[in-house]
Parts: sequence; C-alpha cells; structure tokens
Amino acid sequence: MRKKKVLSFGELLLRISPAPKEQTDKQSMLVYVGGAEANVATALAGWDVPVKYFTVLPDNFMSKHMLHYLEYKGIYTSSILLAGDRVGLYYLERGADLKGKMVYDREGSSFSKLTTGTVDWDRVLHDVSWFNFSAITPALNQNLVDVCKEGLQAASDKNITISVDLNYRSRLWKYGKQPLDVMTELVPFCDVIMGNIWSANTLLGIPIDEHIHDKKTKQAYLNHSKYTSQEIINRFPKCHTVANTFRFDSEANNLLYYTSLFTDGQQFNSAEFTCEGVVDRSGSGDCFMAGLIYGLYN
Repeated sequence: MRKKKVLSFGELLLRISPAPKEQTDKQSMLVYVGGAEANVATALAGWDVPVKYFTVLPDNFMSKHMLHYLEYKGIYTSSILLAGDRVGLYYLERGADLKGKMVYDREGSSFSKLTTGTVDWDRVLHDVSWFNFSAITPALNQNLVDVCKEGLQAASDKNITISVDLNYRSRLWKYGKQPLDVMTELVPFCDVIMGNIWSANTLLGIPIDEHIHDKKTKQAYLNHSKYTSQEIINRFPKCHTVANTFRFDSEANNLLYYTSLFTDGQQFNSAEFTCEGVVDRSGSGDCFMAGLIYGLYN
C-alpha cells in the first residue's frame, strides 16, 4: 500500500550568498533554492519519505527552474500555485558562526500575497498524512496567519498529524502583531512541536529562567527543556511530542549541539556532538525537524 505524503507548507525562496572574502576577485554570488520548509522537504525526500511541497510562485522561467530542482530532489510539486510576480529572496553571508548575517527581500512576493479562499485544501491534502509548517510563515503578514489557520483547520478535520518548527525571525514580525498573540492561536492545532527554550518563551510565553546562561551546564539546559516541554503540553493538550535543540559556539570555534525529546511523560536526551570546520550551517535546524518527522512518520 502506498504511504501517504508529508506536506511541507511555506515560502520557497532563493538564497544568495556572496563569495568568501578570500575569493573576492571572482566577484561571484552563489544562488541556492532555500527556505526552512523546503529544507525539511528536501531532507525527507532524501530519506525516501514521500513528500510534497505547497507554496506560491510566479509563472515565469525562474520558477520553472526552482520547480525542476524540487522535482529532481524527489519532491512532489503538483499542488504548488502559480500566481503573482516575484520570488522572495534572502542574502546570507556564508560562515561557521551560529547566526550568519542575513538580509531579507521578500515583501510583495507571490507567496506573501496568498489569501484565504484561494487554496483548495481538499485537493492539496487528499494524499497527505502529515502537515508541517513553521513560525516563519505567520511572521510575514496577517493574510498568511489567516491562511495558516485555514490550512490547519482543514488538516485537523482530516485527522492529519500537524507539526510546527518554532522558528523565530525578529526581522520578519513587522506588521503590528505580537508573535505570542499569533502563535498561541496556531499551536493548539499541533501534535508535534520543535523549537528551543528561548523560542518557546518568545512565541508561546513559556517562562524561561533568566539566569540559565549563568549555569552553563548541559544538565541545566536539559532540565529547563523538560520544564518547557511539560508546560507546552499542559497549555496545548493536542501536542504529544516536544523537541528542543541546543547549539552553542565553543571557545575552539567548533559547534556544540545536542537535543531533547519529550513524549509520554518522559524526556530522552541525545549525546553531545561537536562539529569541526563548519563552512555553512544554514538549515541545520530544518534538517533536525526533518529527522524528527522521519522518526515519528516511520
């Protein structure tokens, strides 16, 4: 029997990255197909999970190249709408630091103009058993908040598992709504929530120990993640699984990372990993989200 698909919903972007300083003479700009939800879909497709993507793109040659790229990666694109005039962009400086310098250029994109009543959710969801989105989409404008609600309600009515990545992008919340007010309307639909103790505080109002950085121990962070996870499940009872990620730059300029998973009243903690020689860490959290979906989907 053919498995139903995971649907990843969000804006498909073009990422533009300047060449490293040592290659300035080449005057090159590297271009990637990107976006958090697209990164999730790409990882899942690479692990042989049937996955489809839903977004809006303009009907032009650039979009056709982007669709071809998704299809090459094994992602179903039949639900993608073609409308509007432009693809959203972001410029990201390549580097190993935890948060590279970024500039968004996505206002007026085709996706940003999506409104309720324009999506045939029955058609989009007919072969879907999992709906994934992130906090980036409702950060763009009120219309997309309403579209998220519409899609989440449709998925919930069909008993589709719903997951969210609590991606917080302060540069995007510019339309007058507070993240806390918006996300607490959307998260009640979710079965699986991924984020960290800081994004849970900003987006969901889960209290955070203001002295947690002073403790600087893995156990202190894991204890806090357990508290955060329990609070999320208490406040949003449809949620049964919460994952928290931790990533820190070390004094040796390496990346330290570990995670926790809370479900059925228990927390499971990963080992601590070190990554040396990171050239480009963009999308590492998205890949973790994909891994979480992969494990639960299977």
